[in-house]
Amino acid sequence: MGRITSLGLLDLSRNQISGRIPASLGALIRLKELLLHENMLSGEIPLSLGGRASLDKLDISHNKLTGEIPEEISQLEGLGIYLNLSHNLLQGFLPMGIDKLKLVEAIDLSWNNLSGNILLQLEGCVCLRLIDLESLDFSHNSSSGEIPSSLNDCTGLKQLNLSFNDFNGSIPMGLISNFTNLSFIGNEHLCGKVPGIPNCRTRRRWAHPSKLVLVVIVSVVTAFLLFLILGCLLGCGKMIKWKIFTTKIDPKWNKSTPELNLNFPRITYQELADATQGFDQGSLIGSASFGHIYRGSLQDGAIVAVKVLHLQTNNSTKSFNRECAVPKRIRHRNLMRIITACSLPDFKALVLPYMANRSLESHLHPAPAQASGSDFPCLSLVQRVNICSDIAEGMAYLHHYSPDRVIHCDLKPSNVLLNDDMTALVSDFGIARLVMNVGGNGGADTMGNSTANLLCGSIGYIAPEYAYGSSTTTKGDVYSFGVLVLEMVTRKRPTDDMYVGGLSLHLWVKSHYHGRVEKVIDTLLIMAAKDIEKPEDRNMWEVALGELIELGLLCTQEAPSVRPTMLDVADDLDRLKKYLAGDASATFASSLGISSSTIVGGDCRTLKTE
Repeated sequence: MGRITSLGLLDLSRNQISGRIPASLGALIRLKELLLHENMLSGEIPLSLGGRASLDKLDISHNKLTGEIPEEISQLEGLGIYLNLSHNLLQGFLPMGIDKLKLVEAIDLSWNNLSGNILLQLEGCVCLRLIDLESLDFSHNSSSGEIPSSLNDCTGLKQLNLSFNDFNGSIPMGLISNFTNLSFIGNEHLCGKVPGIPNCRTRRRWAHPSKLVLVVIVSVVTAFLLFLILGCLLGCGKMIKWKIFTTKIDPKWNKSTPELNLNFPRITYQELADATQGFDQGSLIGSASFGHIYRGSLQDGAIVAVKVLHLQTNNSTKSFNRECAVPKRIRHRNLMRIITACSLPDFKALVLPYMANRSLESHLHPAPAQASGSDFPCLSLVQRVNICSDIAEGMAYLHHYSPDRVIHCDLKPSNVLLNDDMTALVSDFGIARLVMNVGGNGGADTMGNSTANLLCGSIGYIAPEYAYGSSTTTKGDVYSFGVLVLEMVTRKRPTDDMYVGGLSLHLWVKSHYHGRVEKVIDTLLIMAAKDIEKPEDRNMWEVALGELIELGLLCTQEAPSVRPTMLDVADDLDRLKKYLAGDASATFASSLGISSSTIVGGDCRTLKTE
């Protein structure tokens, strides 16, 4: 790989890559972004990485890297975006030359075992030299010492997280006014005028006993007045709360950053920290670009999922507000609801129902450790049809029946969660769009144009028209759903390495549709079919698979106008469910303009499972 000297971006993140980071990466002289996060890489950080002054981004977080941070890292003088070494097993001290990273905007060294007084090493350089630095995260390490008062001068620093270390002494007043207690909690020996942090003890000597008496009298009178004022405020607060509760929320969203007026039950950061054992790695059940998901237990014993957002990502606040707002306005058994939320300037989290069966992604593509166990058995054909039907019902509600019609924009297996009885719930409305022309004269093909025309979604699931600047529409969600259906039948990701030279999941399945279609069907389904003895049951199995394949191909057609609506899709899948349940009179595909004989009498019946 070191020979590909013209390579500018290397993204191998979120795989199961193990072993050491190859030193040959240091030979990539034009490399701008190196993203190796969320793998199982081990060993030390190679010294050769320090020779790449061209790097803008370096993210090797969420691995098992050990040893010290090499001094050569400070030679990445061109690093202009971020340095992320978090969630590893790094130890020792911070390199003294870190001040040479003059252009870096964010440094994240959290969740390691770094020791010493990190801040003392940075005292003379963070503000004087790292003038572009906006985010600094040293949380969950073993750093000690006092917090230097010189950090008060860091006016450009917008996010600071020193929590869960061993810092001591008083918190500088300037930091108290600029950051919340979340930046400092978990340091037992810190003190300051911050909620949740002990006040610093001061010793006073009274010059005369009369002064002490005077102070006591003034204190008693002041306390009495405060008691009266507090009583008045509580009375007014109840009236205001009742007014908010009984006032209908404006259905229109602010086009910029909507304010949260969601009236969720309140929960504090400390309650969430207690529920997740301090956001312990053992409670972590999922990670993605948006942040992390932890399993937690609330004080009342309820088991929940706590979704903590990365605030360093672009538009994270807008995404959080939108993800709160959409479920608040909608109610459907196949759409994820929010139990509560915690929104602070430097911490945002959603509390969701805990889904014991995790995501659809976990079942289709289990990690090696999961695949060898019994926690994720193979999904049967009936289960796959039921899950597709659940998703279609939820999406049809969003597009056609919800008070505010919504385009999801990021439908994929990892955003579909499965509860205890394997009912599917669509989740993650972080980039959802409102439908602006509901009630207009447009037909089903044109209904659902959003004001946004930015390319949104996940690679492999994005409708092709979005690449040409088309506005987001409900037909974009239909395309994503079609990809998901084909993925469920084949258990092949739309980003599989086999798709080269213009080949896609749609074209691969379509090329086998009128031939040996068993080549594209999940081998686990083929193996399960061997146990089917009755000819009529076997025929039912073949028809159902053929219907799913045809439905996936229809939804992923290139032209949006010829794709069905989610309402049609939901109706068709409901008919298919009845057919698999033994209703011989059930018909399907008619709502999509397809003849069932195309499937029953065609080549899809010649599945070879022997």
